[in-house]
Formats: sequence, C-alpha cells, structure tokens
Amino acid sequence: MTSPTLAATGQWTATDDLPAPGSWDGQYDGAVLLENGKVLVVGGADAASAALARAALYDPAAQTWQATGSLQTARRRHSATLLDDGKVLVAGGISGSAQFPAPGLAAAEVYTPATGTWAATGAMPGPRWGHSAVLLEDGKVLVAGGTTVRSGQSVRALRSAARYDPAAGTWSAAADMTDARSGHTAVVLDDGKVLVAGGTAPVSRDGEAALAFCELYDPVADTWTPTGNLRVPRARHQAVRVSGTRVLVTGGSAPGAAADGTFDPLSRRTAEVYDQATGAWTFTPEMPGGRGLHRAVPLGAGKVLVVGGTDDVRDGVGYRSALIFDAAANTWTPAGGPADGRWAFAATALADGKVLVTGGITRSGLAASTPDAVELTAGTEVFSITGGGIP
Repeated sequence: MTSPTLAATGQWTATDDLPAPGSWDGQYDGAVLLENGKVLVVGGADAASAALARAALYDPAAQTWQATGSLQTARRRHSATLLDDGKVLVAGGISGSAQFPAPGLAAAEVYTPATGTWAATGAMPGPRWGHSAVLLEDGKVLVAGGTTVRSGQSVRALRSAARYDPAAGTWSAAADMTDARSGHTAVVLDDGKVLVAGGTAPVSRDGEAALAFCELYDPVADTWTPTGNLRVPRARHQAVRVSGTRVLVTGGSAPGAAADGTFDPLSRRTAEVYDQATGAWTFTPEMPGGRGLHRAVPLGAGKVLVVGGTDDVRDGVGYRSALIFDAAANTWTPAGGPADGRWAFAATALADGKVLVTGGITRSGLAASTPDAVELTAGTEVFSITGGGIP
C-alpha cells in the first residue's frame, strides 16, 4: 500500500547564481524590485557574519546577475527602501564583524539605478539596526525601532522613529512608538497608516523576549496608537498585506516553554490575520510546519507564498518547503519546493508575478561542515504559480 501524496502548486526553476554568496537576516534588508523590473540586493553578511559592501542586479529578461556599484559603507541588518523616484535608500545597520556590542550605523546612502552608483545622504538621528522601514504615501520613509548599543556590554531596543525626506535628503524625528522593539514587521495599510507587529526586546547579552504588542502609526497626525495584540508573541516572523486593511503574519522563532507547561521545540506553526476594522487578530489554520527567518511574498489576488526558513539558527538546516495561503478561502496549499533549503535569504515578487529567491544560509553549527561559520548559497530560483518556470 502506498502513502497518499499531495499535489503541489507551482514550480521552481534555477537561474543564474549571485556573483558571491551572502545572507540577509533582517526584515527590510532583502531584495528590492526596481522600476525597470530588475532586482537589487545589497550588503548583507558573509559566512563569518561580517558586513558586506557589495551589491548586485538581477535581470529577469536575461536571467543573469551582474555586480553593480558597492556601498560606501559595508552593512548588514540595514533597511533598503524603493523611493518614488526609482532610487533606493539604504539606512543604518551593522558595520564590521560579529563583535558584541555591534558598531551600529546612523549613516544612509542612496542608489541611482541609471548610474549604478551610491551617494551619501543625511544620517539618521542615531545609529540602529534591525529597524523597520516603509515608504509612506507622501513619499517619505518611516524608520522605526531597532537595536542600538546601551553600554560596552549591552544593547537595547528603541522606541524612536524618524522620517526621511528624499527631496531634502534629511531626516526629522517622528513620534516615539508606544513600545521599544527590534526585528518587528511594518506594513502600510490602504488608509496610509502603518501597522507594526511583534519583534523582540533584549533581556540579556544573548537573550531576547518576543513581543505580541502591536501599534498603528498615523503619518498625518504623527501619532502611534496601540492596537490588538498578536495571539502569540513573535520574532523572526513575516507580515504581508492580503487586502486593504488585513495583514497576514506567519511563523516566528520557537517560544520555548509555554505557560501551560508544554514545550514547543519548533518554530511557530501558527499564522494569524489582522483586521483593521476590529483591531483584532484571528488565527488562520496552522501551517503544516513551523518556520522562522523565512520569507513571505504576495502573489496577488489575496495569495501569499511562504518559503524557506528554519527552526534553529545555531544548528540548523534550511527548509526546502513552500506554502501558498489563500486569504479568501483561509487555506494553506503545499507549493513546489525549491532545490535549495535556506533561511535569512532575499526574496521579492517580480514584475510578471513570479517570485525570486536568492542567497541565504543553508546550514549552521553542528549541521554544517564546520561549526565556526555558516554555509551560504549563491543559488537563485524563480517560482511560478502556474508551474511553467521561466519562459
């Protein structure tokens, strides 16, 4: 008797490798789809967790990567935001190696696709990494939260926020968030407000607490208002808008011991949807398996592709599985799996509706060939929901 199998939706097709492997473990440091349809990846970390200055462009028509101008300052856990004029703002991050506490950056720079060059712009009010960055309806960029150095032996999460004006090339202070947080998600809703969800706050040199707190930013009033808490605290999760006022949050890091005495050895299997009309979160059906440091990419028509991730960054192996969430049906469907399992990688939807994933970590710690450095990939794959691969 044979075991039943589930038909998977869509197909992955391998394409040109990155010029060199790298990883991106922040929420907003990954791939950026440019107005010309090309994809920019910039900065990130090497196998020893040292910050990188290099940048590369993927051309979907030619199916090739090529190097472009390098950053003026190497950085990882920065933010990369597409501006209304087609340029890309990169802000903050960590420069240098994996030392503790990290040398955070306030510096920012802007990439011009027409020339393939970077130019320094105004620095943020203070250094930070692991922050959120979103483009507001008025064309300004909102940066919020993140981590900064507290002392020679400790770091702290930030409540502060700032707005970048591309026309002036300057930053101005925005109202502080209600709660300090880092590694959180931020999503712009159709009314222009920004939903911030989850994240972490450091509790020791090597420990952090996942947060369930959420809040809304009103750009017109420059105010933050608490809204409904996540049903479970989340870190290293993903958030994607599935309709004008509804947001899907997926996965996250393993929470450890729960209040009822049980123990969850895996990353979060749960997912939930926020409804701005009620200010509340509702569980969706659970994902077939938990994951953190994955990517969630909109596929259009209320569908979201969730791909990759891991359950343990210290001794982990990247997942090869992928799932599709249908917001209208409130269901999960297995998608075809990529050839390379990975986490902390870059991903973006392409102009033709396909999804590109590239780089990332494949193995770490005891699962890797050496415990002193993670194993990275330069591999790039493209997902087509129709199953046709690259035309």
